[in-house]
Order: sequence, then C-alpha cells, then structure tokens
Amino acid sequence: MARQIALLSLVLFSWACGSATPDSDSTPATSDAAETDAPDGPSPAAMSHGEAKIGDPAVPLQRSAMAPPRSTQRRHNVRMTTAHVRHIVAPGVVYDGWAFDSVIPGPVVRVTVGDTVNFTIVNVSPIPHSMDFHAAEIAPSRAYVNVNPGDSLSFQFVARVPGAFMYHCGTAPVAAHIANGMYGAIVVDPVTPLPPARELVLVQSEFYLGPPSGADSLRGLDWSQLLDLSPDHVVFNGVAGQYAANPVPADPGELIRFYVVNAGPNRVSAFHVVGAIFDRVRVGGFGAPLEGVQTFNVPVGGGVIFEGRAMEEGIYPFVSHAFADATKGAVGVLKVGNPKGAVGAH
Repeated sequence: MARQIALLSLVLFSWACGSATPDSDSTPATSDAAETDAPDGPSPAAMSHGEAKIGDPAVPLQRSAMAPPRSTQRRHNVRMTTAHVRHIVAPGVVYDGWAFDSVIPGPVVRVTVGDTVNFTIVNVSPIPHSMDFHAAEIAPSRAYVNVNPGDSLSFQFVARVPGAFMYHCGTAPVAAHIANGMYGAIVVDPVTPLPPARELVLVQSEFYLGPPSGADSLRGLDWSQLLDLSPDHVVFNGVAGQYAANPVPADPGELIRFYVVNAGPNRVSAFHVVGAIFDRVRVGGFGAPLEGVQTFNVPVGGGVIFEGRAMEEGIYPFVSHAFADATKGAVGVLKVGNPKGAVGAH
C-alpha cells in the first residue's frame, strides 16, 4: 500500500508540473483561464510600476507640486472664498466640484510654530460651508460652524505643533463636502528649519463619479459608491496621474521632502517611491523621525513628511502602494537628472 501511495504521489506531482501528459505527441493547449483573467486595457508601459503614461499630453498639469517657501511672517491673514467649480479630474472627465478659492485641492498654507493665523471664510456658494483646520487647537463649536450663503466668518489660532496637516469643510455630510473637493494642506514648520531640500506638497484624495449629465457630460458625486469605498479616481493634487504625465524634476542625490496629506475621504495612502528608501519619515510633530523606511501609511485626515534621495539618474515613480489606487491615478514620477530617452519635465 505504501508503494502504491508513493507512485500515486509521483504521478500527481508530475502532472502538476506539466512533465507528464496522457499523450506525449499532443500540443499543449492554450489556457482559457489565463486569457479570461487578464485585465482589459492597453499593454503595460516598458518600465515596471508604470501605472500611468509618462509625458502624456492629454493629462493636464493642474498645479505645481512645489511647496511654497518657508514664511518669514509671524502673523498670517488667510482669506478663502468657497465656490462651486468645474474641475478636470482626468482627460474627458469634468466634475461638478466644490472648492476653496476655486481650486481643488485648496491653496497650500504655510506657517511656522508660534505664528498667528487670522482666518476668514467667505461663502459665495448656494449652500452652507465651513472650515476645519487640523493644525488648530480651538473649540469647534466656536470656529468650525456653518457659514450660510452670502455670509462670512473669522477666527484666529496659533500654530503650536509642526507637521503637515489637512484642512477641510466640516459641514454635514462631511464626506460629501470632502469628496466634492473642499480640502487642502497646511504646512507648519518647526522653529529650527529642516535641512534644505526640494520640497513637494501632495494631497491625495478620491473622486466617486455619478453618470454623465447634460450636453458637456458633467459628473457629480455618487453617494452610494462613496459609502462602498469604491472610488473611480484616486489622485494627487486633484488630477489622476498628472505628475506621471508631467514629471517632477530633481537632481541625483538631492534631498527631496514630500509633505503628504491624505484628504480621503476613505482610502489610506501607502506612500512609496520606487527605487528609493526614505531617510526619515516624520509622523508626529515632536517625536524623533523614523529612519530607513520603504513605505509608510498616511491615514485619512492625516499628514506625514517623507525625506529621501534618488541616488542616480532615472525615472522614479512615487505611488500609493495600494496598487488599485495607483492604477486609478495615485501615481507620479520624479525625473532625476537627464536620463537617456526620458521625456522632458514640464
């Protein structure tokens, strides 16, 4: 019996490895399962992790990823106006968005620990909106209240904790206001400046598209998709793949600092640069940074500062390593130096 079991095991092993067939003269069949399971769409890019086309002229560069310079002011008068705008999410996809200062995400605010921020929100939209600064430590019942159409509200706070923070509209349902575009980043620098670096601000967010409507196929929010955590596009700074189509320039060995804010409203950002390891990851405002990190999660509503270097010339994708989200647009490219055959930076 033991000999029979051993022989049966050998036959099964040989069959599984494809070395034994019922007819040695037969031609191996093409696997229908392989054809069926292959994803639809164009062939992959030549470079691995090429989730978006490099140098694609169809993808608009909506905004530079470069951070504003460190401020020398101690008081900041920040005024934002709400607006309902048409926003290009991807080629051929126009979204009926809500925004601060008519841009999605809203403008980057940069201050230093100890600075005073005098903020005013002016609502010229047809519905109530509000403002919630994650960098502020004030009573929401006083400051984060709804502002009706045609009205305004002012409040003040002192930035105490350094880091990369989210701001957003807090009017209910908050998920709808964020998904429609009402979010942005505020960078709070420490009193002692961080080492000089090429500084980039990336705000990751999601779009949940309803069916096109009207003569211009305008898209709006699909609430059920949002509740199912099933976005159509996951983007950096408002546009799917804009920094793959328009690579961000850098120099070999240069220190690069990413201020990554995750506006959500649902998906964690597993931030990673292909071909590099982060020297430091600054998670909290006062703690020591983590060192030698490959990938780090930025939670929804959170912000993390990443520092690293691309050591040689080449094309370096930066992505959310949750690759379903990278495939949906959470991907960009660093063009380091002037590699042969690489597209020019825009």
